[in-house]
Amino acid sequence: MSRRLSSQVVGKAPSSRRRLPADWTGDARVFVPQGYEPGYDYPLLVWLTDPGKQFDLGRAMVRLSLRNYVAVQPARDGAAIWRAIDKVRDRLSIHPRRVWLVGQAAGGTEAFRLVCRHPEAFAGAVSLGGPFPLDEGVFGRLAEIRRLPLLWCRRAVDVAADASGFDRTLRLFHAAGATLAVRIYQRGGGLSRPTLRDVNKWLMDELCGATADLQPHGAV
Repeated sequence: MSRRLSSQVVGKAPSSRRRLPADWTGDARVFVPQGYEPGYDYPLLVWLTDPGKQFDLGRAMVRLSLRNYVAVQPARDGAAIWRAIDKVRDRLSIHPRRVWLVGQAAGGTEAFRLVCRHPEAFAGAVSLGGPFPLDEGVFGRLAEIRRLPLLWCRRAVDVAADASGFDRTLRLFHAAGATLAVRIYQRGGGLSRPTLRDVNKWLMDELCGATADLQPHGAV
């Protein structure tokens, strides 16, 4: 189980670096993985939350992985997202081409929106429940978007309630030649353990080209 380092940092402190200032993250919260190694370039997960739903960064990362990623939960406005990414990359060892957006509900829709508008800045995106932003013209940079892996996790009940939007999204991606992996859950979904285990496996498959069981840091 991860432990709290300060009011803003969750996880185990980098032992071979100087002590991080307590206020270095500003309004953001950061998860530092157990066994953090400064010489290894970690993937960074940028969590975009839904203001109407509860979210605990530490609990989410315990369910997803304690070792595989650095994670940050920025404030919701756009400028704060970019500031949080810059601060984490400045102080922790982050792979420059492995910054992923992960969003819950409305945050998932924002993750899709941001990754399509700024495909050069991110490795891909995961939406936990949030629908794709149809009718917003976000495929303007289609050639770059086609290379991005995207994951959409939805509850079966939500798919049934928005069957038209779900079908339109799949047709849009098919017509555009873009990639969208879909996981549908009869139970759970959202931030449940099975869903986040699937997210971890999918991410590690994309990062390493192998199953999560074979990746070097070991999913927890």
